[in-house]
Amino acid sequence: MAGPERTVAERLEDGFAALTRAERQLAGVLLEGYPAAGLQPMPALARAAGVSTPSVARLVQKLGFGGFAEFQAALRDEVQARMSNPLAKLAPWAAEGGETHLLGRFAEAVVGNLRQSLGRIDPREFDALCALLADRRRRVMLLGGRFTRVLADYLHRHLQVSRPGVSNLGGEADTWPHALLDLREGDVLVVFDIRRYETALLRIAEIAAGRGAEIVLFTDQWGSPIAGLARYRLHARIEVPSAWDSSAVLMVLAEAVVAGVQARDWEATAPRIEELETLFETTRTFRKFT
Repeated sequence: MAGPERTVAERLEDGFAALTRAERQLAGVLLEGYPAAGLQPMPALARAAGVSTPSVARLVQKLGFGGFAEFQAALRDEVQARMSNPLAKLAPWAAEGGETHLLGRFAEAVVGNLRQSLGRIDPREFDALCALLADRRRRVMLLGGRFTRVLADYLHRHLQVSRPGVSNLGGEADTWPHALLDLREGDVLVVFDIRRYETALLRIAEIAAGRGAEIVLFTDQWGSPIAGLARYRLHARIEVPSAWDSSAVLMVLAEAVVAGVQARDWEATAPRIEELETLFETTRTFRKFT
């Protein structure tokens, strides 16, 4: 199966520099209310953005669509993809079939996902995200969903080695409010949320943002509803020949963040790791072969 096409949001971001002022104003409205803003009638969209209907038509054409109907059809396809259940996710890959073994097709999809995802990340934004997580004046809390909570736990365990003040909210929703009691303005909530985006995660992110926390979001190419609250967002392609979405790119991004945080303040991190290794020796955590 060919690699996934760019989302409408990605097209808007890629072509933003070439837009006129009116078109940029319209693009801002589309991205802020994405994807719902683009699904209203053209006159209503033009009024919401304070531009003319010809401006809407011109922007749609610049994005590569034959007309407004085709533009909205692409958005509706994205909405459908966001809500896809496991059976719907597998259908396109099953229909394609092919003579290549599943291992080869799966690997090709993952490599393509990784290439496309990394190619869309601004290194300056990534560095700023790592600086935020490395700031020891801020406490960091991590949270994941049904399948992504293992990624939150993985990132938590590594960040905990590099710096103090890191906690994992875990998988029990009734314990999350307890953690929020101690949340201070400027602290950081890291959330992993991919389709079919979980209502509880959005609600916790809303509460945390309302209490002055900075939100960091790991999500898919379409973007969790939490994206509107997030200061930093890392988008990962997740589609593979399976009924389930792939976490491979999300894991790579999490490990890259670990490396980035370590590199921000290695002089403080190294003694912390050394002390931890001493504790491992004292508790005989790991088996020795000498």
